Amino acid sequence: MENTYYELKIKINPLMEDLISELFFENFDCEGIILAEETYKDLEMVDTTEGTLRVFLKGNDSYEDLLYDIENILDISRQEFIDRGLNELELGSWEFTLEEKQNEDWSVKWKEKWDVTHVTEKISVVPDWIEYQPKENEIIIKLEPGCAFGTGTHQTTQLCMKALEKYFKGGTVADIGMGSGILSILAKKLGASYVYGCDTDETVIEVAKENALKNDAECKFELGSADKITEKFDFVVANILHFVLAEIMPDLKNIMKENALMSLSGILDEKKQMVLDAIKRENLEIVEEIHQDQWTSYVVKRGQ
Repeated sequence: MENTYYELKIKINPLMEDLISELFFENFDCEGIILAEETYKDLEMVDTTEGTLRVFLKGNDSYEDLLYDIENILDISRQEFIDRGLNELELGSWEFTLEEKQNEDWSVKWKEKWDVTHVTEKISVVPDWIEYQPKENEIIIKLEPGCAFGTGTHQTTQLCMKALEKYFKGGTVADIGMGSGILSILAKKLGASYVYGCDTDETVIEVAKENALKNDAECKFELGSADKITEKFDFVVANILHFVLAEIMPDLKNIMKENALMSLSGILDEKKQMVLDAIKRENLEIVEEIHQDQWTSYVVKRGQ
């Protein structure tokens, strides 16, 4: 089996690409995923294949064993998401095919899907393998997209990046659910004195550390969640799905200093009321509501 790998193609709602990709990184020996349903150049979508993820899995198990494990994990996870407020339409069908193939340099095919992403006039995300000459005063974040999320192309990440650029005026920053570490790195490049990031997925910690190192951005990353943090920060970013934001809003407020700001993202337009209710419950002030495609984000402020 060393000379083979498995390619799984699964039909999803493209809006859920990060959530469903994470299932495979957490539960399987996953080499990488092509988000084949959407390809972006700068901020424009230039190609779509109607919601199909291509998942590359190592050929360590027999076809029958892997097929059983995939079906089992998908069944359990789908019910968990439904119990937390997502519906069948939002998740997509999750119909899939699994093929055993001879090893090839799939990573080359994967990298072909990436280009420089110009998030704003002053901020760009550049894949590691692309040579790019920045403009004067342009902030460049070099990333090797891997088993971590927040690569700069997704709308929810861009919304947080735009909020940081507009509202962050210095001080300390907490990045909750930091994934690839891209928001932490941006905060440091924008002048943060101290940046702390945490995530509940242990597979992303080393990826985030490597990304920070290659960008010469000193950040502290560790396995953890907002409820374990005892420090307070001047600015908080949380790019997490709506139902998680609603659940942890008290913990997020607790790590904000008086008059601190927070960027909340990962919110589908039709699910924003759940987050709005949590914001209101915690007496946080909405500074701005920002939209991009079918996603909403909020910048909120904690009072004195």
